[in-house]
This record gives sequence, C-alpha cells and structure tokens, in this order.
Amino acid sequence: MVKYLLKKSYLLKDLKEIEFKDLWGDRGVFTTMWIFENPSKILFFEEHINNLIKSTKAFSISKSSLRADILKLIKNNINLQVRYNHLLRIAVNKNIISISLRKRIKPKLNFDLKLVKLKRQKPEFKNLKYKEIIKHLSKLDNSKSDIGLCSNKKIFETGTSNLLFVKDDKFFSPIDKFYKGITYKFFNSKIKKIKRKDIFVDNLKEYDEIILIGSGKGVASVKTINQIKWKRKSLKFYKILSKYYQSAIKKCPRYI
Repeated sequence: MVKYLLKKSYLLKDLKEIEFKDLWGDRGVFTTMWIFENPSKILFFEEHINNLIKSTKAFSISKSSLRADILKLIKNNINLQVRYNHLLRIAVNKNIISISLRKRIKPKLNFDLKLVKLKRQKPEFKNLKYKEIIKHLSKLDNSKSDIGLCSNKKIFETGTSNLLFVKDDKFFSPIDKFYKGITYKFFNSKIKKIKRKDIFVDNLKEYDEIILIGSGKGVASVKTINQIKWKRKSLKFYKILSKYYQSAIKKCPRYI
C-alpha cells in the first residue's frame, strides 16, 4: 500500500480541487520526478515538464494554459519548510490533473529482477495504463525487486525503470517498444555509445551487468534474476553511471 505525503486532484478546466483520483487505467499521461533536499530541488525538472506537455498532445489533452497550470499546482503544493526525498507524480487526463508525493525508496545492492510476460500499451509514451504493472509491483519489496517486462521472448524495460545491459565493456538497450525515460536520455547523452539490439531473455546470461535507470531508482544494479539463474559479474559500469548521476544531482538547481 502506497503511503502518500500529499495527494490532490483538480479539474482541468478551472483547477477546482476535487476528491483525489490516481487516474491509473485512464486515457492520459503522467511523469514522476525526484524532489529532494531543502531548499527543494527537482532533478531534470524542465525535461520532465516539457515531455509531459508534449505527451498530452498525443492523447488529445488540450488546454492553452496547461503548462502554466501544472507549474502553479506544483508551486502551491510544495512546502518550502520540508526536506524532501520523495517522488512527485503529475498525472493528467482530459478532465483532471492529479498531483501526489510518496517516499522515494533507495534500491539495495542485492537487487533481484523478476521476469513477467507483460507488454505496456503505447510504450513510447508514459501513459496511465499501468494497472497490471502496479498489481505485480504491489507484491514486491521495491527496495530490492522489480519486474522485467517481457514479450515475444525479449525484455524491454522494468515496471519502473529503463534497462541497460553491459557486455564486453559496451552498453546495450532494446531497439524499440519501450519508453525512453528522462534518465535514459540523460545517460544516452553522456555515454553516446548505447547500442540498440533485441535483448532476448535466453541470451541474458551473456551480459555482465544489468542496470536500472529512472527517477524512482536513480541507478540500480541487478544482482540476480533467479528464474534464469543469472548473477551479476561486475559493478564496474554501475559505478561509472552512478558518478554521472551524482554529478547531475550536485548541479541540479533549486526548484524555487
């Protein structure tokens, strides 16, 4: 059961507050950002907001002041006296904007990936069709487990994060049919050598490292995939990515 520090919903047309709705399963989009420290900082804030606004257009969610409205709601709900380490989620459908804050859980190094046969709808967007994913995640300890979404004998992403695979000192990621998150794009700009290829479940044993990247997990190294008896062989590139991430955290400006 998710414990919220904050959960509020507003009508899109006039920003009137209504009973909270998480909007999971609706036709719409969301973004999840890491808010931390005091004074508050939000990592990759502009990128998240820009991507959210861009995504609303693909779902026919239209309002000329939408960006300004979302920024206003965030500002009105952030308590400048609080030292945050939370995930700030903004969800939007054609009628409602919802905002929530929940504690960010730091992943442990003994992290396990559970493979499930599940395919996200319209994976190119961060859309709200997440009920099946949430159903699986609710059964796990999210500090040390996640689900790997598999389809047609290939793995694409996890329930919360993008995946990078390391073999022969090279990074690989799936070709397509997965959501390229803001953190993924950040690392792609830094590494500039992520090779795209189909990642087949039967070939996972070839990889030395499997790394999760995203707002919720930051950078997390998979230790085991028990279903196929895969075990991590190294932490070399996990440590390299962690340094890039820590650098971004240090450079992150104050939210206000």
